[in-house]
Amino acid sequence: MEKLAALATPENIAAAKAFATALATPANTITALIAMNFAAFAAFGIDKARAERRAWRISESTLLLLALLGGTGGTYAGRALFRHKTRKEPFSSQLHQIAGLQFCAVVFLVVYFW
Repeated sequence: MEKLAALATPENIAAAKAFATALATPANTITALIAMNFAAFAAFGIDKARAERRAWRISESTLLLLALLGGTGGTYAGRALFRHKTRKEPFSSQLHQIAGLQFCAVVFLVVYFW
């Protein structure tokens, strides 16, 4: 624990903030969101194919995590195209809650930074 506290110097904290700021460019953010949406979409296609073969499946928590990390659009597109988990509860409710939370976060950020 002492070693960890020794790392929390003002210089290290400033360096970590600078590094995070350099990575959080709009282009990097957009690229990450596109990749996450593609991963979420692909995960629904893979899970649907595995369900039809009665093979090992991707857990619902993993699918919801992909949505939570920014892949909500890909999740909804995958659900619609593959007709997978469209009526499954509580999965659908949890997905709608994630989408609502993300919508509120975007509205807050737009208002805050406008």
